[in-house]
Amino acid sequence: MTASPYWPVVTHPVLRRVLPGIAVSSLGDGMSTIAVSWLALQLAPPGRGGAYVAVAAAAYTLPGAVGALLLSRFLRGRPGAQLAGWDAMLRAVALAGIPIAAAAGVLGIGLYVTLLAASSLLHSWGGAGRYTLLAEVLPREQHLAGNAVLNLLSEFATIVGPPLAALIIGWGGPAWVIAVDAATFALLAATYRFAVPGRRARPPAGTPHRAPGFRAIAADPTLLGLLAMTFGYFVLFGPVLVALPVLVGSVGELAAYFTAFGIGAVAGGLATGYLGRWRLWPTTIGVVFGFGLALLPLGLGAPLWIALGSFGLAGLIWAPYPSVSTALFQRSASVELLPSVLAARGAVMILTVPLGTAAGGPLVAALGAQATLLISGVGTTALGVLAAVLVLTRRRRPRSGPA
Repeated sequence: MTASPYWPVVTHPVLRRVLPGIAVSSLGDGMSTIAVSWLALQLAPPGRGGAYVAVAAAAYTLPGAVGALLLSRFLRGRPGAQLAGWDAMLRAVALAGIPIAAAAGVLGIGLYVTLLAASSLLHSWGGAGRYTLLAEVLPREQHLAGNAVLNLLSEFATIVGPPLAALIIGWGGPAWVIAVDAATFALLAATYRFAVPGRRARPPAGTPHRAPGFRAIAADPTLLGLLAMTFGYFVLFGPVLVALPVLVGSVGELAAYFTAFGIGAVAGGLATGYLGRWRLWPTTIGVVFGFGLALLPLGLGAPLWIALGSFGLAGLIWAPYPSVSTALFQRSASVELLPSVLAARGAVMILTVPLGTAAGGPLVAALGAQATLLISGVGTTALGVLAAVLVLTRRRRPRSGPA
């Protein structure tokens, strides 16, 4: 048991009290991915369902980017558990307002979107707080395994959460699912408040800055390059989410694709903790390159069984990226700056997949679904090659570059 890289994480005196709360909250999040859209459809007048779903989805994500920028002056330097706890409490209160308003018969699209937007305002800071907490309590060599545990909980929730949400929606409606999600966030907020020893805020030294996270990233070529590659990687994945439903022949076939991807992602997530001895920069570049290659059979019109296998392989390759890239940020930024840096990264990442899906619509309309998938695969592979060339070029300069 002690040979497992995950054992020191799950048995850590602080994390073993926090992880159950994160697991329950992740399950609530997994259920809400279905409920938020379904409730928007119920609130929409005939023929407006797509627009209402798009507005609700945007409200549930995009304010996190705004909060990362506007609230930096007040939240920078605060302990990870405090940031994550405040995010959980805000989500609990705002989301609880949705079923209460629905039960009172006053829930319209305006109030619904307002409550969703309020719930997501601290989302970037909450995610930054989780990973900052890991950096605060775990030694450097255990960061990757700690990140992998958090991401595994999220991946598992995306598999288990939607079926549970469907059962609850069939019984009482989507507002009940959001009520359950609010309760899980309240539990998580209490966990951070009472299970983590109190730490004082650590304002970074130097002149206050409105966006110290963005400034720190811009000043560090390693972090800037990593963020640029991650941005491109996620934007190029966005068209896949548009093209794949158009390409497949049935709902069952689409479900098979995403089931294969999810199984691969869980397997890849389990393997991530064992990559601690690998060099992280080459690993991230290899993931990008390999993911692009795994998409190519879909764009080349491969038979169904090959396409399903390659999409499952894509999930396997995809899974380590969030944990490995986060570990690079944890190793490159000081503990004082880490929350601001991770929140800045989170703000940028919130925009990536929406940008990719927005581009996917015109691409599918102009070129077709299969050609769009091919463009995404070739583009992602090319991004990995470009990143490798840039890193190798930089390392051929005088040996002052990163190890």
